Amino acid sequence: MARAEIPGRLSPGRLGDRLRWQAARLTERYEESAGASTLVFDVPGWRGHLAGQHVDVRLTAEDGYSTQRSYSLAAAPDGQRVELTVQRVDDGEVSPYLVDDMMVDDLVELRGPVGGWFVWRPEQKEPVLLVAGGSGLVPLMAMIRARRAVGSRTPFRLVYSVRTPEDRLYAAELSRGDPGLDISYAYTRAAPPDARRPAGRITVADLVRDGWPPDFEPAVYVCGPTGFVETAADLLVAVGHSPDRIRTERFGPSGG
Repeated sequence: MARAEIPGRLSPGRLGDRLRWQAARLTERYEESAGASTLVFDVPGWRGHLAGQHVDVRLTAEDGYSTQRSYSLAAAPDGQRVELTVQRVDDGEVSPYLVDDMMVDDLVELRGPVGGWFVWRPEQKEPVLLVAGGSGLVPLMAMIRARRAVGSRTPFRLVYSVRTPEDRLYAAELSRGDPGLDISYAYTRAAPPDARRPAGRITVADLVRDGWPPDFEPAVYVCGPTGFVETAADLLVAVGHSPDRIRTERFGPSGG
């Protein structure tokens, strides 16, 4: 998973602690969609994280071969819970094991948290616009949960582009609704009968109708596959949002 960030403030914990691999034991797992699972880990000594950060996950085989991938943290930064939502890449090397095969009490190694620019902090007061493509919702969901956890009144809007209703992540949680959080869906492959728009890729109309006006000067976070992020960021600039207020994080082919 390739990420693009501009350095910012350091995240919780000393730099040396963040770069150290730690053993993580799986304590809970549940299905989010047909191709994605949420994994909850116990990591002794975890120093907490910020909403929007990610961790590196390393797997090591019995013959000593190891590989690693980066995954966004999904939980609110409560200082204890390390929660990842992983989308299966069918020909991948890591995600099929995490989504399909890893069992409670199995161990992996984690390193992090990583990232200090693509984050939301409760002291921020400007409106927030979240634009997600597929599993790019994960770090944005951490921001939504962080807002809820601290009782923030900062208004949030989420524009979520996803293939079909069945592919939505956190569907039940988002359907419950949070005061001050507005959610809109842009289905790209198949839309339900009551959808406000036909199936198709995200457009200027979606961002104008469901986002914040540029003169509100919102903080904008865009996350998803590289092509989606580039398109969404270009559309946001085209409708008047300042590039300086748009933070992006993208992922691309990495072997899964």
